[in-house]
Formats: sequence, structure tokens, C-alpha cells
Amino acid sequence: MKELISIIIPMYNEEESLPYLYERLVKLAEKIDKYNMEFLFVNDGSKDSSLNIVKAYKKNDDRVCYLNLSRNFGKEIAMAAALDYVRGDVVAIIDADLQDPPELIIDMLKYYEEGYDDVYAKRRSRKGETIIKKFTSHTFYRVLRSVSNVPIQEDTGDFRLLSRRAVEALKAFPEKQRYTKGMFSLIGFKKKAIEFDRDPRIAGKTKWNYFKLFDLAIEGIISFTVAPLRIATILGIVSAIGSLIYMVFIFFKTIIRGIDVPGYASLVCIMLLLGGIQLVSLGIIGEYLGRIFIEVKNRPLYFIDEYSEENEV
Repeated sequence: MKELISIIIPMYNEEESLPYLYERLVKLAEKIDKYNMEFLFVNDGSKDSSLNIVKAYKKNDDRVCYLNLSRNFGKEIAMAAALDYVRGDVVAIIDADLQDPPELIIDMLKYYEEGYDDVYAKRRSRKGETIIKKFTSHTFYRVLRSVSNVPIQEDTGDFRLLSRRAVEALKAFPEKQRYTKGMFSLIGFKKKAIEFDRDPRIAGKTKWNYFKLFDLAIEGIISFTVAPLRIATILGIVSAIGSLIYMVFIFFKTIIRGIDVPGYASLVCIMLLLGGIQLVSLGIIGEYLGRIFIEVKNRPLYFIDEYSEENEV
């Protein structure tokens, strides 16, 4: 029997992009005749007609299936739900906005057939994105790579092809606060990068903003390293040593030269500096503690409103 390749497409308000995406997926399936195909659309609480469009495709195409989440949980959770339900022997993950070309899956399959478990697309260029976004993304990956014990893949997203055992490894992660890009690196296995030029979004507007990207960056750093806690510790030690040295200096200066008129400005600056370090340190500790609080409650990761293949599971 032919192996089944499942293509996971997380979507949130992508009604404008879906016709273009579906057309290219159909053409892709025509070029891959050695595999059976499945298109798993994961509706992450869309408020437009995205789900209805997918249901219409389903009526005429048995390769289409969908997973409808009960509300918007975010892309990371949507991918986790898809991995739980996906049936393929080989699994590809791609965004609905067509910034990542589906045709690249053909090349990914060649490496999968050579024995690679994780064939990921590495961005050579990023069209349609601002200089600020490119710079911040470039900087983030290098900062995360430098502080993490896990060899994080740089300049890559979620667009990749995974073997079944890689999927099963990803399903073993129980955490609620997820940074899937780091998990891809953490599972190990045999990996292969394919460089490509990323296209601008085909239609619609991006759902990301700098606040969400910053939140994802914080999640990535905190999920895969305790370096921020160590930095807070180092800052505390340096501040304590500096304060001790300054205290000794003032002591001997007073003995030798007598008592000077106290400096109000310098006193305020030192207090503000130490207060700022303390608040930053407490904030870092709070970030880790907050994640522990979320994890220990052990709430379900997501809820499914509707699964098109429910009778077949």
C-alpha cells in the first residue's frame, strides 16, 4: 500500500487565502503519485467563513479533512491538536498564507526517502517583511541559540516534513506553554535543511503583531533555558559586590577626609538602579513561576468542536 502523507494547515481567518492554497495543494497531489494524500485543515476559532470553505472542499474531495477547535487557542496549540489527530505516515506542516511554497514538499519527500526524519525549510530571504521584523527575527534566533543547551535551528519556521516517529515524539510533550520550533530541535533525530526564498502573503492580513512576536520570543527563551535566572543572579552578585566596594570606599574616605555633604543625586541614582535590578529579577522569576502555575493545574490543552473523520477514528 502507498504511504499516506498528511499536510497540516493551521488557519485563523484565512478565507481569502484558502482558494489559492487549495488550488496549489491539488496540483501538488498530482505530482506526488507515490503517496496517498490528506489535507488536514485545523480551524483555530476563525470568525470568517474559513471553515465553511473547507467543508465545501470536503464534499467534493475525500482528501480534505478538518479539525475545528472550540475557540481560538493560538497556532502552537492548533498544531499540537493536529499532531494528535493526524493519520499520515509522513506529515508536513504549512501555513495557509502561501508564504511557504507547497511545491517544496516534493524535495522534502526525497530526503525523507533517504532516511531523514525532519526535513525543514530554512529561509534564504523573506519577501514582504519589514527590515525591523527581519532584524528582530535574526537577532532572536541567535540569542536563543547562544543561551540554550538545545541546538535551535536558525531562520526556520514551522514549514517542514516529519516522519511518523518524529510526530510521535512531539506528541509526548505534555506542556501547556508551547514553543514548537524549539521542540522540533529538542526531539533530535536525523534532520535536513532545505533553503528557499519566502514569498509575501498571497492574500489577507497577517495575524501576527510585534506584541505577539515578543510574547512568542519570551516563551521560546524561557521554555528552553534558565539563562535569564542566572543573569538575574549575576546582576544581584555584581550589585552586591559593587555596593560593598562603594561602602568600603566611603568608609575610608570619611576617615581620611572627614564627612562630606551627602550627595542627593548620586543616592537617588543608586537607589533607582538597585530597585530596577530587583524588579527585573522579580519579573524573570515571575515568568517562570507563572508557567509552573499553569502547568500544575493540568488543564486540557484544547477542546474539539468537530472532527470530519470522527467516525473513522
